[in-house]
Amino acid sequence: MLLFYRNLKHTRKLVEIHRFRNSSGSCNLFNSKGIYSSSRNFCSGGKSPNTDEWTEDVQYLDESGHIIYSGKGIRSVEPGLDDHIMVGGLKKPILNASAVAKLVEIVKRWKWGPDMETQLDKLQFIPNMTHIMQALKVMEDSDASLSLFRWAKRQPWYKPSDVCYITLFDKLNQSRDFDGIQSVFDDMVLDSGENGASLFNAYNRVIQYLAKAEKFEVAFCCFKKIQESGCIVDTGTYNSLITVFLNNGLPYKAFEIYENMEKAGCSLDASSYELMIPTLAKSGRLDAAFKLFQQMKVSNFRPGFGIFAALVDSMGKAGRLDTSLKVYTEMQGFGLRPSATMFVSLIESFVKAGKLDTALRLWDEMKKSGFRPNYGLYTMIVESHAKSGKLDIAMSVFSDMEKAGFLPTPSTYASLLEMHSASGNVDAAMKLYNSMTNADLRPGLSTYTALLTLLAKKKLLDVSAKILLEMKAMGYSVDVNASDVLMVYIKDGSVDLALRWLRFMGSSAIRTNNFIIRQLFESCMKSGLYEQSKPLLETYVNSAAKVDLILYTSILAHLVRCQDENNERHLMSILSATRHKAHAFMCGLFTGPEQRKQSVLSFVREFFQGIDYELEEGASRYFVNVLLNYLVLMGQINRARCVWKVAYENKLFPKAIVFDQHIAWSLDVRNLSVGAALIAVLHTLHRFRKRMLYYGVVPRRIKLVTGPTLKIVVAQMLSSVESPFEVSKVVLRAPGDAVMDWFKKPIVQQFLLNEIPSRADILMHKLNILFPSSAPEIRSLSPPKPRVAGKAL
Repeated sequence: MLLFYRNLKHTRKLVEIHRFRNSSGSCNLFNSKGIYSSSRNFCSGGKSPNTDEWTEDVQYLDESGHIIYSGKGIRSVEPGLDDHIMVGGLKKPILNASAVAKLVEIVKRWKWGPDMETQLDKLQFIPNMTHIMQALKVMEDSDASLSLFRWAKRQPWYKPSDVCYITLFDKLNQSRDFDGIQSVFDDMVLDSGENGASLFNAYNRVIQYLAKAEKFEVAFCCFKKIQESGCIVDTGTYNSLITVFLNNGLPYKAFEIYENMEKAGCSLDASSYELMIPTLAKSGRLDAAFKLFQQMKVSNFRPGFGIFAALVDSMGKAGRLDTSLKVYTEMQGFGLRPSATMFVSLIESFVKAGKLDTALRLWDEMKKSGFRPNYGLYTMIVESHAKSGKLDIAMSVFSDMEKAGFLPTPSTYASLLEMHSASGNVDAAMKLYNSMTNADLRPGLSTYTALLTLLAKKKLLDVSAKILLEMKAMGYSVDVNASDVLMVYIKDGSVDLALRWLRFMGSSAIRTNNFIIRQLFESCMKSGLYEQSKPLLETYVNSAAKVDLILYTSILAHLVRCQDENNERHLMSILSATRHKAHAFMCGLFTGPEQRKQSVLSFVREFFQGIDYELEEGASRYFVNVLLNYLVLMGQINRARCVWKVAYENKLFPKAIVFDQHIAWSLDVRNLSVGAALIAVLHTLHRFRKRMLYYGVVPRRIKLVTGPTLKIVVAQMLSSVESPFEVSKVVLRAPGDAVMDWFKKPIVQQFLLNEIPSRADILMHKLNILFPSSAPEIRSLSPPKPRVAGKAL
């Protein structure tokens, strides 16, 4: 029996001859519907009806009649021999559709595992990558697709295919199997490296799928692997990565991707521009953001409002106001309307930069656009104009603010009040202060300070006292503010007001510090208010403050100048109230040797040995100058000589006397007071005489450097004994021989040893005018310089 059949499902045509030795054998190649069935039952009738096995040989013939196989049952398929069908006498390959259908049938039935792979290995034809790709497209199950793909990878005919990988990634993405995508991606990287295949599209598809699924860590890892493999990344992939990183708050990763994108010569798409530019601007990379903004316009993309808003805000905050204003103007050219937030940002930027005119112009534009300025913007405009001194504009906006229903803050009141105070507008400042207190707003410390300073400068003591008591009632500590007002009166020379204010402070239990008490004491001394000065000094001393040598000397200087007997008594009382050791020295200096129990020179040396010259060198020099003035005025020349001698021994005036061998001897008295200069000249000329007469040393010349003012006093004193010294601009000079002859006169010896001529003729003649402007009586507030040289020795 010869039987031809065609299996419509498997697309295979066979010619089979079945020879049966048992006539009762059956052959069921077709089912009840007439369709070929894959099950065949050829069995003997003598056997059990349940037996399903072949009992006779089956011979397989080719078209020429030759036997190609003989045996029991279906013969095994040999790929390559059965991969065709006969059309007449022609061999034609099995159709791709049939091959794909067979692959799909096997995979759908067996799903995965060894059974499926065994069935695939028994295919009567050798599949190729086209069959695999088409089968993957047909199948919907991602696991089955992955199983077929892995089986195909192990076959010798396998070749990596971009389309095949893309199809597989599409299936895995549809089923959200991202672990499978990552696994296939790793296989793809190996395929690309081993076979050198170009898988450009598949690479990019993987990253895009991972990026859209917000698997940014995996996406970035895959991106790095692609770069390491040398594959090119397309624009869409770059944009997907940038988008996912920006959306997940990782701008720096996005910037890294963007830098790689620039190197690759790719450009952003519209959505990436919309994300990238604001992110760059907000992160401070303004140049990069503005460059992208320009590129976006060149690429014919229309920037959205978000880009303009981000650039305007970021450029303004960075101080790049011209660029910010340019972008703002360009946005209006695109037909976009500024928002209230943009106006606020622009105005804030220009206000902080001090460009108030532009800020005010934008302020007007904002109101014309129908936006109502908010509370913070009103406050900023008012305070900025107030602090810049534009009080008219500030008060105008302040009035608008109140009309708009906004209650000004204490800081707004403070800025206006402080600027009115600085401008000296007492009425406006007090009006604002009263408005502030009526609104139950608590003025700040700076507001009170500015107002009190203004009232003090205007000498409105009663109003100042009222404000200070209100400040105290508010719970502020007013000691510092009260002291500041007192200092204003002192510096202004209003001693009477200062004394009144001090009495008010005492009655209100408000304390001040010792520094201000001392300043007020010195101001009273300068004004000749000696009677009021003593209580201040007693307060200063009783508060454990120490009267230093400078303060004592300044009081002594007032005594030197005093010509009123009653004031002298007050000054002596003030000197006694200082309790300074210098006063005990002064008292001992004018007592007799019986009471001192030592000579004047020893007594003076003992006092100067107790001075710390590292701390009080300048004060000691000041004290010596004033003391010598006083002693000369009192006619105590010998005592004055002792003081000068000890002062010179202690190097308080180290450069006063200079011996230049036989050339020139000189005395410099430019930095001395009048009395000190006269005593120094007498004492030094006496030393010169002793050295010249006793030792026979005669210099070429002798100079007395006096300066322009002391020159008159010294010249008058020496002219009374016919001295050879010639007067020039600032120096008295004479040849050494002439001075030698002058020293030999008996009147000169008496003059140098005893006393100077009448003090009424020399010292008391316009004493206040003769004192040089650089004289030590003019007290310096700068601390004395330490004796570096003495310390080093």
